[in-house]
Amino acid sequence: MSTTLKELQATETAPGSDGLRHAGALILNADDWGRDRETTDRTYECAQAKALSSASAMVFMEDSERAAEIALSQNVDIGLHLNLTTPFSGAARAELQEHHRRVIRYLKGSRLAQFVFHPGLQRSFQYVVAAQVDEFRRLYQRDAERVDGHHHMHLCANVLFGKLLPGGTIVRRNFSFRAGEKSFVNRLYRHSLDSRLAKRHRLTDFFYSLPPLEPRARLAQIFALARQSFVEVETHPVNQEEYRFLCGGEIFKHAAPVQISPRYVVRQSIER
Repeated sequence: MSTTLKELQATETAPGSDGLRHAGALILNADDWGRDRETTDRTYECAQAKALSSASAMVFMEDSERAAEIALSQNVDIGLHLNLTTPFSGAARAELQEHHRRVIRYLKGSRLAQFVFHPGLQRSFQYVVAAQVDEFRRLYQRDAERVDGHHHMHLCANVLFGKLLPGGTIVRRNFSFRAGEKSFVNRLYRHSLDSRLAKRHRLTDFFYSLPPLEPRARLAQIFALARQSFVEVETHPVNQEEYRFLCGGEIFKHAAPVQISPRYVVRQSIER
């Protein structure tokens, strides 16, 4: 069962991954690091402006190698952005390309595909996930401590029920919605997936997308949760509106008095 807000408020502090103690944290994470030069450069500018906590890296893409060099030299907090839906644009061996194409065809063939476990494709899913985990290790000289997914497909049935993500890692949960924002069945399904994830992985308490940027009251409500909860906000600085909001400094005005975490941090324990 996920930690409730009441339980969070009853606990003054909780352990973070940096060994310090936190009541909550506002985590701004940029997706698609390494996808191409423009994406990497815009994300890095926002990180330099301290408008980001971390980024999630794509491997086997055209800027993956350079992006890894930047992250290592500049100490950018990086996790793995698992890619199961966009063709690789960097160097990848033929066998991997073929398995990846099979996975892409399946997941993009139907809106329901991600919810249905396909036993005939499980070897391809295993191969593609393992290859990206290994490539991250090669590029970043360490195991990925954190995993999320391009188009959120790290939560597809073949990955989740196949237990393909390394146990104990931090994994991005489903988007958070309040009562009335989505149907009860939709919210129940998301809750069941998050509960399953929490048995093997560490999660934030809430997860939102930075857009839409209007109304600003929405962002204020999200940021306020971080006073007592661990909140991840996903962003894509390659998008001009988000880039201006982050690099122009407006993010700090709306996040105050909550500070943006300097890195990705969650509670230590894995719920059983």
